[in-house]
Amino acid sequence: MRDLSAGPRVLLRRLRELMAEPLEPQERLDQIVRQIAANMVTEVCSFYVLRADGALELFATEGLNKDAVHQSQLKMGQGLVGTIAASARALNLSDAQSHPAFTYLPETGEEIYHSFLGVPILRAGRSLGVLTVQNKAYRKYREDELEALETTAMVLAEMIATGELRQITRSGVELDLTRPVSMDANAFGDGIGLGYVVLHEPRMVVTDLLNDDADAEIKRLEEALDSLRISIDDMLSRRDVSMEGEHRAVLEAYRMFAHDRGWVRKLEEAIRNGLSAEAAVEKVQSDTRARMIHMTDPYLRERLHDFDDLANRLLRKLTGFEPGGATLPEDAIIVARAMGAAELLDYPREAIRGLVLEDGAVTSHVVIVARAMGIPVVGQAAGIVSLAENRDAIIVDGDDGQVHLRPMQDLQDAYAEKVRFRARRQEQFRALRGVESVSIDGVAVSLNMNAGLLVDLPQLEEAGAEGIGLFRTELQFMISSTMPRIEEQETFYRSVLRQAGDHPVTFRSLDIGGDKVVPYFRSAEEENPALGWRAIRLSLDRPALLRGQYRALLRAAEGQELKLMVPMVTEVEELRRAKDLLKKEVNRLSRLGHDLPRRLQFGAMLEVPSLLWQLDELMAEVDFLSVGSNDLFQFVMAVDRGNSRVSDRFDPLNRPFLRILRQVVEAADRTRTPLTLCGELAGRTLSAMALIGLGFRSISMSPASIGPVKSMLLSLDVKALESELLAALSERETENSKSIRKILAQFAENNNVSL
Repeated sequence: MRDLSAGPRVLLRRLRELMAEPLEPQERLDQIVRQIAANMVTEVCSFYVLRADGALELFATEGLNKDAVHQSQLKMGQGLVGTIAASARALNLSDAQSHPAFTYLPETGEEIYHSFLGVPILRAGRSLGVLTVQNKAYRKYREDELEALETTAMVLAEMIATGELRQITRSGVELDLTRPVSMDANAFGDGIGLGYVVLHEPRMVVTDLLNDDADAEIKRLEEALDSLRISIDDMLSRRDVSMEGEHRAVLEAYRMFAHDRGWVRKLEEAIRNGLSAEAAVEKVQSDTRARMIHMTDPYLRERLHDFDDLANRLLRKLTGFEPGGATLPEDAIIVARAMGAAELLDYPREAIRGLVLEDGAVTSHVVIVARAMGIPVVGQAAGIVSLAENRDAIIVDGDDGQVHLRPMQDLQDAYAEKVRFRARRQEQFRALRGVESVSIDGVAVSLNMNAGLLVDLPQLEEAGAEGIGLFRTELQFMISSTMPRIEEQETFYRSVLRQAGDHPVTFRSLDIGGDKVVPYFRSAEEENPALGWRAIRLSLDRPALLRGQYRALLRAAEGQELKLMVPMVTEVEELRRAKDLLKKEVNRLSRLGHDLPRRLQFGAMLEVPSLLWQLDELMAEVDFLSVGSNDLFQFVMAVDRGNSRVSDRFDPLNRPFLRILRQVVEAADRTRTPLTLCGELAGRTLSAMALIGLGFRSISMSPASIGPVKSMLLSLDVKALESELLAALSERETENSKSIRKILAQFAENNNVSL
């Protein structure tokens, strides 16, 4: 019986020789198509390459008119070749001219050929071109011939990726692999970053594509698969809480794929056809991605990500590659499908200029941490991982939610000027650091910053903040793989207070649960996590957790002032219970002879609307109150701020919400309760101006916002603003009423307020 795999192996050996010979690119291509035609006994072999303008250009042919090379072209989706490129699927036809997509190109002279086999040239699931063979006879090509052509196409994909074909590309024409790509995404973190792509999970570069001994390669594959399966089984067998829920479901998907006989059979077939084990994994991975990439079902797309991750794990087993240790460019833009907060912190902060996520949400842990670090972030950048290559030039616009991959020079220049302008503005703001935050009519406003990590602390001085109005203690828990021990928490809080020096720090007790899930904390899946078991609700149900944190904070603040507030309070009784737990820890430490804070202030966050009907009782229980404007707004307006479909429809500067905030200010004034506001409203100049007009005299924001807000305040007549704003809020709203946003903008323009 004839060995059908012998032909492909002979072909691949000859291709290996051709790739090694010192040939000019066009001569190499001409010999490649000649070898394919001879090996497969076809009368035609043609090689098309996708250009940046979306055209598929004929780069080489054996059998068609040679004058058509670099002249003939088809649009993506046009003709059989364009259909293959657009669908990323092969076409095997016994009578090509009867196919509805057939397009006749008279300059090629292909009208005498009937049978047709074409395969996409794929890299990471992207179509880079098309490889075809044709015969005059009416025939259907065998499965092994299809496999041979697909395998050969993979070699050509690497040739395109190396950039060798640029030498024979006509002047003014770019190949698709190098074309500029601009995409709209979601803006998650302000700022602009210019730099170079660093793929968080580096695409494995397979350099040895062909094998000399198929049996030896299959044995290598089997050993790597066994090792992979053992490692997955080992992770699943661990009974710690980090393996529950979503994490376990992902690993179960990995195990299913790793034991899938269909997948393994495709890998073995690719090796039998002459590929190395690594190249076989890459080929099957790329084929699968090409088939699944157009699916819209979110579950199936997630399974595609699982499959990609598993294939990369197998490649690492085969190559012995260990992640990490690679030298980052000075201006690194991290590009990832998704990543954990701790993984981001593994990168040197000074090298990172931006973060691009294919998935992610504004509430993702990694986004929260990146924003705390002052890194521009965009998310929901569909397909960015497949489109990008390591070291590609890239621009991240975290202000407008855009990504520009391999940008044109004029776009780079425009953004570079924009960055220089921002830098000049920041220099102007830095010059205001020592200036008191007092309006032109003598109203002092305390401008504080939000923080959550030690890397935030140097920005206290740099930004000129008066203190930390919100220290998110949960970030320490979110970036840790295990529950931080009380001693670790104490050391951490002590470092925060030491680095803050004379600046006051307001610690928020643990706010986990809901969308802030820590991997080691068991929690049932909830239909609406934002309204579920989170923050103070979780802490009161697990009092040991809250008491442990209180103990660590009290010990860390010995001899100093400790300001502590509780998040997500729904009713005053919850606050009393939390205060009782704090008193127990104070009494315990006192009995044991520990030094206590010289002053202890206990406060609450107003985030849940129910507290608006308990304001007097609430303020009788606290030393201070902080409004969490992000959550309060989303609960008042019934709008998920992470949902772009609805979040853009609601303006936080609307009359109802500002009236609520004014009501809180009046209650605080009436009871003489210190009041502050933390949230995005405080960090934008126009909305910060509104807050000051409502009567807030302490606000907390991201460090980068302090300079612009202070500049605004120094040019503001607060009494004049207050008079105009409160008058507008007291009026009944009609269809002819001016929006508050317009009123504020007009006031700023008329009074030369710096926005």
